[in-house]
Amino acid sequence: MQSTESLFENLRKDFPILKRTVRDNKRLVYLDNASTTQKPNQVIDAITDYYQNHNANIHRAVYALAEESTEAYEATRDKIANFINIKNRQEIIFVRGTTEAINLVAYSWGRPHIKEGDIIVTTEYEHHSNIVPWQLLTQEKGAKLEYIRMDDDGELILDDLDKHLATGKVKLVTFSLMSNVLGTITNAEKIIEKCKAAGVLTLIDGAQAVPHMTVDIEKLGCDFFAFSGHKMLAPTGIGVLWAKKSVLETMVPFHGGGDMIREVHKYEATWNDLPYKFEAGTPNIADVIGFGAAIDYLVKIGMDNIREHEIELTKYAIEKLSAVKGLHIYGTKDISKRGGVISFNFADVHPHDVAQIVDGEGIAVRSGHHCAQVLMERLNVAATSRASFYIYNTKQDIDILVNALNIVAKVFKL
Repeated sequence: MQSTESLFENLRKDFPILKRTVRDNKRLVYLDNASTTQKPNQVIDAITDYYQNHNANIHRAVYALAEESTEAYEATRDKIANFINIKNRQEIIFVRGTTEAINLVAYSWGRPHIKEGDIIVTTEYEHHSNIVPWQLLTQEKGAKLEYIRMDDDGELILDDLDKHLATGKVKLVTFSLMSNVLGTITNAEKIIEKCKAAGVLTLIDGAQAVPHMTVDIEKLGCDFFAFSGHKMLAPTGIGVLWAKKSVLETMVPFHGGGDMIREVHKYEATWNDLPYKFEAGTPNIADVIGFGAAIDYLVKIGMDNIREHEIELTKYAIEKLSAVKGLHIYGTKDISKRGGVISFNFADVHPHDVAQIVDGEGIAVRSGHHCAQVLMERLNVAATSRASFYIYNTKQDIDILVNALNIVAKVFKL
Protein backbone atom coordinates (compact mmCIF):
# COMPACT_ATOMS: atom_id res chain seq x y z
CA MET A 1 0.00 0.00 0.00
CA GLN A 2 1.32 3.46 -0.95
CA SER A 3 2.35 5.54 2.07
CA THR A 4 0.82 8.99 2.55
CA GLU A 5 4.26 10.59 2.23
CA SER A 6 5.03 8.87 -1.08
CA LEU A 7 1.53 9.70 -2.33
CA PHE A 8 2.15 13.42 -1.95
CA GLU A 9 5.70 13.21 -3.30
CA ASN A 10 4.48 11.43 -6.43
CA LEU A 11 1.67 13.83 -7.27
CA ARG A 12 4.14 16.69 -7.76
CA LYS A 13 4.67 15.37 -11.27
CA ASP A 14 1.08 16.39 -12.11
CA PHE A 15 1.96 20.09 -11.67
CA PRO A 16 3.92 21.37 -14.68
CA ILE A 17 4.85 24.68 -13.05
CA LEU A 18 6.78 22.85 -10.33
CA LYS A 19 9.20 21.61 -12.97
CA ARG A 20 10.40 25.11 -13.81
CA THR A 21 13.25 27.00 -12.22
CA VAL A 22 13.45 30.65 -11.16
CA ARG A 23 16.13 33.16 -10.11
CA ASP A 24 19.35 31.80 -11.59
CA ASN A 25 18.09 28.25 -12.06
CA LYS A 26 16.80 27.75 -8.52
CA ARG A 27 14.17 25.08 -7.90
CA LEU A 28 10.75 26.71 -7.45
CA VAL A 29 9.51 26.39 -3.88
CA TYR A 30 5.94 27.65 -3.93
CA LEU A 31 4.70 28.62 -0.45
CA ASP A 32 1.92 31.09 -1.23
CA ASN A 33 -0.98 28.66 -1.39
CA ALA A 34 -3.22 30.70 0.90
CA SER A 35 -3.26 33.22 -1.94
CA THR A 36 -3.73 30.81 -4.85
CA THR A 37 -2.76 27.25 -5.69
CA GLN A 38 -1.01 25.77 -8.70
CA LYS A 39 -2.96 23.71 -11.23
CA PRO A 40 -2.44 20.04 -12.11
CA ASN A 41 -2.43 18.74 -15.68
CA GLN A 42 -5.86 17.23 -15.08
CA VAL A 43 -7.39 20.69 -14.60
CA ILE A 44 -5.44 22.29 -17.44
CA ASP A 45 -6.42 19.43 -19.77
CA ALA A 46 -10.12 19.74 -18.85
CA ILE A 47 -10.12 23.42 -19.81
CA THR A 48 -8.21 22.75 -23.04
CA ASP A 49 -10.60 19.93 -23.95
CA TYR A 50 -13.59 22.22 -23.46
CA TYR A 51 -12.23 24.87 -25.82
CA GLN A 52 -10.98 22.37 -28.37
CA ASN A 53 -14.02 20.11 -28.48
CA HIS A 54 -17.14 21.52 -26.79
CA ASN A 55 -17.08 25.34 -26.72
CA ALA A 56 -20.61 26.75 -26.82
CA ASN A 57 -22.90 28.81 -24.63
CA ILE A 58 -25.03 26.87 -22.14
CA HIS A 59 -28.70 26.62 -21.18
CA ARG A 60 -29.85 28.30 -24.41
CA ALA A 61 -29.60 25.91 -27.34
CA VAL A 62 -30.32 22.31 -28.30
CA TYR A 63 -27.46 21.61 -30.71
CA ALA A 64 -24.78 19.07 -29.75
CA LEU A 65 -22.03 21.42 -28.53
CA ALA A 66 -24.43 23.42 -26.36
CA GLU A 67 -25.83 20.28 -24.79
CA GLU A 68 -22.32 18.94 -24.09
CA SER A 69 -21.22 22.24 -22.54
CA THR A 70 -24.34 22.47 -20.40
CA GLU A 71 -23.94 18.90 -19.18
CA ALA A 72 -20.28 19.43 -18.22
CA TYR A 73 -21.04 22.74 -16.50
CA GLU A 74 -23.92 21.35 -14.46
CA ALA A 75 -21.90 18.23 -13.59
CA THR A 76 -19.61 20.48 -11.55
CA ARG A 77 -22.59 21.68 -9.52
CA ASP A 78 -23.32 18.04 -8.67
CA LYS A 79 -19.66 17.42 -7.73
CA ILE A 80 -19.70 20.43 -5.40
CA ALA A 81 -22.92 19.22 -3.78
CA ASN A 82 -21.28 15.90 -2.99
CA PHE A 83 -17.99 17.50 -1.94
CA ILE A 84 -19.47 19.73 0.77
CA ASN A 85 -22.56 17.56 1.46
CA ILE A 86 -25.41 19.62 0.04
CA LYS A 87 -28.72 17.85 -0.53
CA ASN A 88 -30.26 20.42 -2.90
CA ARG A 89 -28.11 21.40 -5.90
CA GLN A 90 -30.43 24.41 -6.49
CA GLU A 91 -28.77 26.02 -3.48
CA ILE A 92 -25.34 26.14 -5.17
CA ILE A 93 -24.68 29.43 -6.98
CA PHE A 94 -21.62 29.98 -9.15
CA VAL A 95 -19.85 33.30 -8.56
CA ARG A 96 -16.39 34.69 -9.34
CA GLY A 97 -15.07 33.82 -5.90
CA THR A 98 -15.56 34.23 -2.16
CA THR A 99 -15.45 38.03 -2.43
CA GLU A 100 -18.33 38.15 -4.90
CA ALA A 101 -20.27 35.59 -2.85
CA ILE A 102 -20.09 37.73 0.29
CA ASN A 103 -20.96 40.88 -1.64
CA LEU A 104 -23.93 39.07 -3.16
CA VAL A 105 -25.24 38.27 0.32
CA ALA A 106 -24.60 41.82 1.54
CA TYR A 107 -26.54 43.23 -1.41
CA SER A 108 -29.29 40.68 -2.07
CA TRP A 109 -29.99 39.62 1.51
CA GLY A 110 -28.55 42.53 3.48
CA ARG A 111 -30.26 45.47 1.81
CA PRO A 112 -33.82 44.13 2.16
CA HIS A 113 -33.29 42.74 5.66
CA ILE A 114 -30.91 45.03 7.58
CA LYS A 115 -32.53 48.07 9.22
CA GLU A 116 -31.35 51.02 11.27
CA GLY A 117 -30.01 49.89 14.66
CA ASP A 118 -29.41 46.29 13.59
CA ILE A 119 -26.03 44.67 14.28
CA ILE A 120 -23.80 42.54 12.09
CA VAL A 121 -20.98 40.71 13.87
CA THR A 122 -17.68 39.61 12.35
CA THR A 123 -14.22 38.82 13.80
CA GLU A 124 -10.85 40.51 14.18
CA TYR A 125 -9.11 38.00 11.92
CA GLU A 126 -11.27 38.37 8.83
CA HIS A 127 -10.10 38.99 5.29
CA HIS A 128 -11.16 42.41 3.99
CA SER A 129 -13.78 40.70 1.80
CA ASN A 130 -15.64 39.75 4.98
CA ILE A 131 -15.34 43.23 6.51
CA VAL A 132 -15.70 45.89 3.81
CA PRO A 133 -19.08 44.70 2.39
CA TRP A 134 -20.52 44.85 5.91
CA GLN A 135 -19.00 48.28 6.52
CA LEU A 136 -20.70 49.54 3.35
CA LEU A 137 -24.03 47.94 4.28
CA THR A 138 -24.12 49.09 7.91
CA GLN A 139 -23.09 52.63 6.96
CA GLU A 140 -25.83 52.78 4.34
CA LYS A 141 -28.50 51.39 6.65
CA GLY A 142 -27.53 53.10 9.91
CA ALA A 143 -26.74 49.71 11.41
CA LYS A 144 -23.65 48.72 13.43
CA LEU A 145 -20.71 46.45 12.72
CA GLU A 146 -19.29 44.73 15.82
CA TYR A 147 -16.34 42.39 16.30
CA ILE A 148 -15.50 39.21 18.15
CA ARG A 149 -12.00 39.82 19.49
CA MET A 150 -9.24 37.23 19.55
CA ASP A 151 -6.83 36.32 22.33
CA ASP A 152 -3.03 36.35 22.13
CA ASP A 153 -3.02 32.79 20.77
CA GLY A 154 -5.17 33.85 17.83
CA GLU A 155 -8.37 32.18 19.03
CA LEU A 156 -11.73 33.94 19.22
CA ILE A 157 -13.11 35.18 22.54
CA LEU A 158 -16.65 33.83 22.29
CA ASP A 159 -17.79 35.76 25.36
CA ASP A 160 -17.85 38.73 22.98
CA LEU A 161 -20.35 36.91 20.80
CA ASP A 162 -22.56 36.25 23.83
CA LYS A 163 -22.55 39.96 24.68
CA HIS A 164 -23.50 40.95 21.14
CA LEU A 165 -26.28 38.35 20.93
CA ALA A 166 -27.65 39.47 24.29
CA THR A 167 -28.59 42.83 22.76
CA GLY A 168 -31.27 41.14 20.65
CA LYS A 169 -30.22 43.32 17.69
CA VAL A 170 -27.82 40.97 15.87
CA LYS A 171 -29.11 39.86 12.46
CA LEU A 172 -26.01 38.13 11.06
CA VAL A 173 -22.75 36.67 12.38
CA THR A 174 -20.11 36.16 9.70
CA PHE A 175 -16.68 34.56 10.13
CA SER A 176 -13.94 32.66 8.36
CA LEU A 177 -13.66 28.95 9.03
CA MET A 178 -9.88 29.29 8.84
CA SER A 179 -7.83 32.49 9.14
CA ASN A 180 -5.77 33.32 6.05
CA VAL A 181 -3.06 34.83 8.28
CA LEU A 182 -2.94 32.78 11.47
CA GLY A 183 -4.30 29.48 10.17
CA THR A 184 -6.65 29.40 13.17
CA ILE A 185 -9.53 26.96 12.64
CA THR A 186 -12.66 28.61 14.01
CA ASN A 187 -14.96 26.71 16.37
CA ALA A 188 -17.80 27.10 13.87
CA GLU A 189 -20.11 24.58 15.53
CA LYS A 190 -20.06 26.52 18.81
CA ILE A 191 -20.71 29.86 17.10
CA ILE A 192 -23.57 28.46 15.02
CA GLU A 193 -25.11 26.80 18.07
CA LYS A 194 -25.14 30.13 19.92
CA CYS A 195 -26.55 31.97 16.89
CA LYS A 196 -29.32 29.45 16.27
CA ALA A 197 -30.41 29.74 19.89
CA ALA A 198 -30.70 33.50 19.34
CA GLY A 199 -32.44 33.20 15.96
CA VAL A 200 -29.47 34.78 14.14
CA LEU A 201 -28.22 33.82 10.67
CA THR A 202 -24.60 32.79 10.06
CA LEU A 203 -22.31 33.20 7.06
CA ILE A 204 -19.03 31.29 6.78
CA ASP A 205 -16.09 32.34 4.62
CA GLY A 206 -14.72 28.91 3.75
CA ALA A 207 -12.06 30.02 1.28
CA GLN A 208 -9.13 28.79 3.38
CA ALA A 209 -10.84 25.72 4.84
CA VAL A 210 -12.54 23.89 1.95
CA PRO A 211 -9.26 23.16 0.09
CA HIS A 212 -7.59 21.67 3.16
CA MET A 213 -10.10 19.71 5.23
CA THR A 214 -13.42 17.91 5.05
CA VAL A 215 -16.28 20.41 5.19
CA ASP A 216 -19.82 19.17 5.77
CA ILE A 217 -22.42 21.94 5.32
CA GLU A 218 -25.25 19.75 6.55
CA LYS A 219 -23.37 19.11 9.79
CA LEU A 220 -22.28 22.73 10.24
CA GLY A 221 -25.81 24.07 9.97
CA CYS A 222 -24.91 27.58 8.79
CA ASP A 223 -27.13 29.69 6.54
CA PHE A 224 -24.56 30.94 3.99
CA PHE A 225 -21.23 29.44 2.93
CA ALA A 226 -18.73 30.86 0.42
CA PHE A 227 -15.49 29.57 -1.10
CA SER A 228 -13.20 29.97 -4.12
CA GLY A 229 -11.97 27.50 -6.72
CA HIS A 230 -8.50 28.94 -7.24
CA LYS A 231 -7.42 28.06 -3.70
CA MET A 232 -8.17 24.39 -4.38
CA LEU A 233 -6.41 23.71 -7.73
CA ALA A 234 -9.17 25.21 -9.92
CA PRO A 235 -8.81 28.31 -12.14
CA THR A 236 -9.21 31.86 -10.89
CA GLY A 237 -12.52 33.63 -11.41
CA ILE A 238 -14.82 30.87 -10.16
CA GLY A 239 -16.30 30.21 -6.74
CA VAL A 240 -19.43 29.17 -4.91
CA LEU A 241 -22.10 30.69 -2.72
CA TRP A 242 -24.29 28.18 -0.94
CA ALA A 243 -27.37 29.29 0.94
CA LYS A 244 -30.50 27.61 2.17
CA LYS A 245 -33.28 27.66 -0.42
CA SER A 246 -35.67 29.26 2.07
CA VAL A 247 -33.20 32.13 2.49
CA LEU A 248 -32.39 32.49 -1.22
CA GLU A 249 -36.09 32.85 -1.97
CA THR A 250 -36.23 35.98 0.22
CA MET A 251 -33.34 37.61 -1.67
CA VAL A 252 -33.45 40.01 -4.62
CA PRO A 253 -31.29 39.35 -7.73
CA PHE A 254 -27.70 40.57 -7.58
CA HIS A 255 -27.20 41.07 -11.34
CA GLY A 256 -29.79 41.53 -14.06
CA GLY A 257 -29.49 40.07 -17.55
CA GLY A 258 -29.82 36.90 -19.55
CA ASP A 259 -30.60 33.51 -17.98
CA MET A 260 -31.65 34.95 -14.61
CA ILE A 261 -35.10 35.87 -15.95
CA ARG A 262 -38.30 33.96 -16.68
CA GLU A 263 -40.06 36.72 -18.62
CA VAL A 264 -39.15 40.32 -19.48
CA HIS A 265 -41.68 42.95 -20.52
CA LYS A 266 -41.28 46.68 -21.04
CA TYR A 267 -41.63 47.67 -17.42
CA GLU A 268 -41.30 44.50 -15.40
CA ALA A 269 -39.65 41.10 -15.29
CA THR A 270 -39.97 37.82 -13.40
CA TRP A 271 -37.08 35.68 -12.21
CA ASN A 272 -35.81 32.26 -13.17
CA ASP A 273 -35.73 29.35 -10.75
CA LEU A 274 -32.82 28.84 -8.37
CA PRO A 275 -29.89 28.86 -8.79
CA TYR A 276 -30.15 30.69 -12.13
CA LYS A 277 -31.88 33.67 -10.53
CA PHE A 278 -28.40 34.65 -9.30
CA GLU A 279 -26.37 33.62 -12.37
CA ALA A 280 -26.93 36.39 -14.89
CA GLY A 281 -25.24 36.43 -18.29
CA THR A 282 -22.83 34.03 -19.94
CA PRO A 283 -21.03 32.25 -17.10
CA ASN A 284 -17.39 31.25 -16.76
CA ILE A 285 -18.08 27.89 -18.41
CA ALA A 286 -14.55 26.62 -19.03
CA ASP A 287 -13.35 27.43 -15.53
CA VAL A 288 -16.41 25.81 -13.93
CA ILE A 289 -15.50 22.66 -15.85
CA GLY A 290 -11.92 23.04 -14.63
CA PHE A 291 -13.31 23.39 -11.11
CA GLY A 292 -15.02 20.04 -11.55
CA ALA A 293 -11.71 18.45 -12.56
CA ALA A 294 -10.04 19.96 -9.48
CA ILE A 295 -12.69 18.44 -7.22
CA ASP A 296 -12.20 15.05 -8.89
CA TYR A 297 -8.47 15.35 -8.20
CA LEU A 298 -8.93 16.20 -4.52
CA VAL A 299 -11.52 13.48 -4.00
CA LYS A 300 -9.12 10.91 -5.43
CA ILE A 301 -6.44 11.94 -2.90
CA GLY A 302 -8.92 12.13 -0.03
CA MET A 303 -9.50 15.22 2.10
CA ASP A 304 -8.57 13.40 5.31
CA ASN A 305 -5.22 12.50 3.73
CA ILE A 306 -4.71 16.13 2.74
CA ARG A 307 -5.43 17.33 6.27
CA GLU A 308 -3.04 14.74 7.72
CA HIS A 309 -0.30 15.78 5.27
CA GLU A 310 -0.67 19.45 6.15
CA ILE A 311 -0.69 18.79 9.89
CA GLU A 312 2.62 16.97 9.47
CA LEU A 313 4.09 19.79 7.35
CA THR A 314 2.88 22.51 9.72
CA LYS A 315 4.24 20.72 12.78
CA TYR A 316 7.60 20.29 11.06
CA ALA A 317 7.66 23.91 9.88
CA ILE A 318 6.86 25.33 13.32
CA GLU A 319 9.62 23.24 14.87
CA LYS A 320 12.19 24.33 12.27
CA LEU A 321 11.17 27.99 12.19
CA SER A 322 11.01 28.24 15.97
CA ALA A 323 14.69 27.35 16.05
CA VAL A 324 15.59 30.39 13.93
CA LYS A 325 16.87 33.07 16.30
CA GLY A 326 14.78 36.26 16.25
CA LEU A 327 11.85 34.75 14.34
CA HIS A 328 8.38 35.18 15.87
CA ILE A 329 5.45 33.00 14.75
CA TYR A 330 1.87 34.26 15.20
CA GLY A 331 -1.10 32.13 16.17
CA THR A 332 -1.75 29.05 18.26
CA LYS A 333 0.93 26.39 18.65
CA ASP A 334 -1.82 23.75 18.92
CA ILE A 335 -1.51 22.00 15.54
CA SER A 336 -5.01 20.53 15.81
CA LYS A 337 -6.43 24.07 15.84
CA ARG A 338 -4.57 25.50 12.85
CA GLY A 339 -4.19 24.91 9.14
CA GLY A 340 -1.09 25.01 6.98
CA VAL A 341 -0.52 28.76 7.25
CA ILE A 342 2.37 30.28 9.19
CA SER A 343 2.78 34.04 9.50
CA PHE A 344 5.94 35.37 11.09
CA ASN A 345 8.22 38.34 11.55
CA PHE A 346 11.99 38.07 11.60
CA ALA A 347 13.70 40.40 14.09
CA ASP A 348 13.29 43.98 12.80
CA VAL A 349 13.65 43.02 9.12
CA HIS A 350 10.70 44.24 7.05
CA PRO A 351 8.66 41.35 5.59
CA HIS A 352 9.15 42.73 2.07
CA ASP A 353 12.91 42.47 2.53
CA VAL A 354 12.52 38.91 3.80
CA ALA A 355 10.38 38.00 0.81
CA GLN A 356 12.80 39.55 -1.66
CA ILE A 357 15.82 37.72 -0.27
CA VAL A 358 14.12 34.31 -0.09
CA ASP A 359 12.79 34.90 -3.60
CA GLY A 360 16.44 34.98 -4.66
CA GLU A 361 16.58 31.37 -3.46
CA GLY A 362 13.55 30.39 -5.55
CA ILE A 363 11.01 30.61 -2.71
CA ALA A 364 7.61 32.22 -3.11
CA VAL A 365 6.21 33.54 0.18
CA ARG A 366 3.77 36.37 0.73
CA SER A 367 4.62 39.56 2.59
CA GLY A 368 2.30 42.38 3.59
CA HIS A 369 -0.97 42.73 5.46
CA HIS A 370 -2.63 39.82 3.58
CA CYS A 371 -5.89 41.76 3.18
CA ALA A 372 -6.28 41.63 6.96
CA GLN A 373 -5.36 45.06 8.29
CA VAL A 374 -7.77 44.81 11.23
CA LEU A 375 -5.81 41.76 12.34
CA MET A 376 -2.48 43.54 11.76
CA GLU A 377 -3.69 46.33 14.06
CA ARG A 378 -4.57 43.72 16.68
CA LEU A 379 -1.08 42.20 16.37
CA ASN A 380 0.43 45.72 16.46
CA VAL A 381 2.42 45.14 13.27
CA ALA A 382 2.27 46.67 9.80
CA ALA A 383 2.86 43.39 7.99
CA THR A 384 4.09 39.81 8.29
CA SER A 385 5.75 37.21 6.12
CA ARG A 386 3.54 34.19 5.38
CA ALA A 387 4.35 30.66 4.25
CA SER A 388 1.38 28.50 3.35
CA PHE A 389 1.36 24.85 2.29
CA TYR A 390 -0.61 22.56 0.03
CA ILE A 391 -0.62 19.03 -1.31
CA TYR A 392 2.54 19.36 -3.41
CA ASN A 393 4.72 20.84 -0.66
CA THR A 394 7.29 18.74 1.18
CA LYS A 395 9.54 18.92 4.22
CA GLN A 396 12.37 19.67 1.80
CA ASP A 397 10.56 22.88 0.83
CA ILE A 398 10.55 23.90 4.49
CA ASP A 399 14.25 23.10 4.85
CA ILE A 400 15.00 25.31 1.83
CA LEU A 401 12.96 28.13 3.44
CA VAL A 402 14.90 27.83 6.70
CA ASN A 403 18.21 27.92 4.84
CA ALA A 404 17.06 31.05 3.00
CA LEU A 405 16.11 32.70 6.30
CA ASN A 406 19.64 32.04 7.49
CA ILE A 407 20.79 34.05 4.46
CA VAL A 408 18.45 36.85 5.57
CA ALA A 409 20.13 36.74 8.97
CA LYS A 410 23.58 37.07 7.38
CA VAL A 411 22.52 39.96 5.14
CA PHE A 412 21.12 41.91 8.10
CA LYS A 413 23.82 40.73 10.50
CA LEU A 414 21.28 39.31 12.96
